[in-house]
Amino acid sequence: LLPHPQVTWKDIAGLDELVSELQDTVILPFQQRRLFQHSRLCQPPKGVLLYGPPGCGKTLLAKATAQASGCKFINLQASTLTDKWYGESQKLTAAVFSLATKIQPCIIFIDEIDAFLRNRSETDHEATAMMKAEFMSLWDGLETGPNCQVMVLGATNRPQDVDPAILRRMPTTFQINLPTQRQRQDILKLILDGEHISNAVRLEELAEKTTGYSGSDLRELCRDAALYRVRDYIRKQQMKQIALMLRDGDSDPER
Repeated sequence: LLPHPQVTWKDIAGLDELVSELQDTVILPFQQRRLFQHSRLCQPPKGVLLYGPPGCGKTLLAKATAQASGCKFINLQASTLTDKWYGESQKLTAAVFSLATKIQPCIIFIDEIDAFLRNRSETDHEATAMMKAEFMSLWDGLETGPNCQVMVLGATNRPQDVDPAILRRMPTTFQINLPTQRQRQDILKLILDGEHISNAVRLEELAEKTTGYSGSDLRELCRDAALYRVRDYIRKQQMKQIALMLRDGDSDPER
């Protein structure tokens, strides 16, 4: 449980349009609750799905959304709801929703939701099937309270693997694609903000040459470049020390 994830919109670059949509669709009903308390149509969506390639900022967006809306943030993982004892998974699922209701407004975030709530089939273990059914039943139960401020926010790279019943409960979806050249330049600018950069570095050129890179890929690229310069500096210092030792050894009169 994270009361206030330390991620803000300033930590996200290249997704201005998507951030604006999230603010209007998700955050506004949470922040301006009093304006919509007499309308059932203007309530926050009970489910939101973020989908797209890995490393494009879905988890960052989820945390920033919770921070901007002032909601508590429950990072729910499949391991939290699994137990070796029969029936315990349903109790744990009920406990999660009970906690979320008590600390509302609250966002329940499920990363890689396709692995957690994938398509149901005959091959599913009975305990897994019961846990999914309990999860969806409790999720629907939130609707019985018109003033309940609990939202399930999911992220996935494979929306086609998510159970259709889950997708029905997530009417609001946002697709996050790989960044464009302009977006890559904005991401690089954010990553390198505050770093000591050579005047020879051209962000426009880097953005042009990194087609197909995600935001996570760009961060790793910059990290590798920085570590390369550190290794290069250390090796030069070591070579200088070796050279001094050799010179001092040659000038030793006792040899």
